[in-house]
Parts: sequence; C-alpha cells; structure tokens
Amino acid sequence: MGRPQKKARQLNAWLVFLDESGFLMAPLVRRSWAPRGQTPLLLQRGVHHQKVSVIAVLCRRGQERRFYFRLHPNADIHTKQVISFLRYLDHELNGPWLLLWDRLNAHRARRTSQFLATRSYPQATFLPAYAPDLNPIEYAWCYLKMNPLANSPHFDLPALTDTTRRQARALQRKTALLDSFLSHSPLFLSP
Repeated sequence: MGRPQKKARQLNAWLVFLDESGFLMAPLVRRSWAPRGQTPLLLQRGVHHQKVSVIAVLCRRGQERRFYFRLHPNADIHTKQVISFLRYLDHELNGPWLLLWDRLNAHRARRTSQFLATRSYPQATFLPAYAPDLNPIEYAWCYLKMNPLANSPHFDLPALTDTTRRQARALQRKTALLDSFLSHSPLFLSP
C-alpha cells in the first residue's frame, strides 16, 4: 500500500478512501445512564426494513482533510450511484487524486472500469480483500453508528435521512476526528 501514498505525495494529489454503509431505522443499542430505579426505554418500530445507504470518501492531501458523502434513502448503492459520486468528486477535488477502495461488485463492474479508463484521474487501487480495518472511512461509520446515532430510533425515513445528513455534516467539520480515523488505520499515513 506504500505505492499510492508515495505517488500521491509526488503528484501533490488527494489520497481518497471510498466506502459505502447503511443506517437502519432500528438503532444500535448502547449502554446509557438513567436515574436509579428508572430503566431507560427505547421505543422503535419493529420489523421495519427501511434504511439510508451512504457512499462517502475520506480525503487527505498534505495537512488537508475532507469528508464528502451522498445519501440514498431506501436504496442500495450500485454502479450508477458509484459513477455519479465519482463524477461529483472529480469536480470537488479539482486536481489529481488517487482512489483506494474495497472490492465491492459496483467498484469492479465493467461500467465503472470503463468510466475510470476514460479519465486520467482518479487512479484506482483496490485494498486487500477482507481487510476493512485498512480503510480509514470504516472508522467514520463506526463513529457515526456508535456515538451520535446510537440509541436514536426513527419512526419514518425522512427523520432517519435528516439525522444521518446532520451528523455526517457535523463530522465534516471535525478535522481532528478525521485525522484520528486516518492515524488509526494500520496503513502508514504520515503527511
């Protein structure tokens, strides 16, 4: 994994980590505090399968950190959404960038490969199989699910979408937290 980092440094390019995740109506239940004798109650809708799928990137160039995301309420992430997000990123990053991502079928699809072949950037590299701990954005998903969205049930899809958007936007402003995700990854990510 040292080659993309070295190349990014030489080109002054963005090193971009991409991944997808989903947020469900039923939250992750974590331990909470309550006054003695008053058991906290967590009310939620049972047997409800609506979700918000999210595609996001954690970007690093020198000392700069950025977090971009796009929500897809009650939908899965397929090749079409991946290509659309890559087009958006190309516009936002405005310069060379190197993409590191997992081996999701949408990432390996022929349409995605054809799209990447028509552009000089991004240059894509796959992370090793079965190694989610190498991708720093996995720590962003863990943070969002274990902290701001834990114990937070939603009763309709618009509420879940709004909460997810609000918490992801809050994460965009927390550069120290984004730095911690990058430094926690076992990849050698020195500036």
